[in-house]
Amino acid sequence: MNPTHPRTQGAHHIGLTVPDLGAARRFFAEALGFDTVGEVPDYPAAFLSDGEIMITLWQAENPDQATPFDRRANIGLHHLALRAGDAAALARLHDALAVRDDASVEFAPEALGDTGLQHMMVRIPGNIRLELVAA
Repeated sequence: MNPTHPRTQGAHHIGLTVPDLGAARRFFAEALGFDTVGEVPDYPAAFLSDGEIMITLWQAENPDQATPFDRRANIGLHHLALRAGDAAALARLHDALAVRDDASVEFAPEALGDTGLQHMMVRIPGNIRLELVAA
């Protein structure tokens, strides 16, 4: 095996623990158009996909006792970033998310440094930071 070549082939899925499985599931389905591809009611967990990536949502056992993630103080997932097509698609997505009561736009679409990309950040159910990136 050549150690200079990648040993992985992209993401298979991203797993998120959420305080309200129903709310998170509705957000991914309604706001982002993800389809449910499976579930384990006894766990409980739901598996959703946009056709490229699968998001696994796990219900926190005691959400009222869970410590909210602080991106500046905790080790772990800082944010989840998903591709959102081109700049026009990102702008439309921003407009749709800005009026939802289950999302909070952290910042509107803007340049991602000098990469030629646009991005925005939104907090979704469970206070998870979701970055949307467009070419």
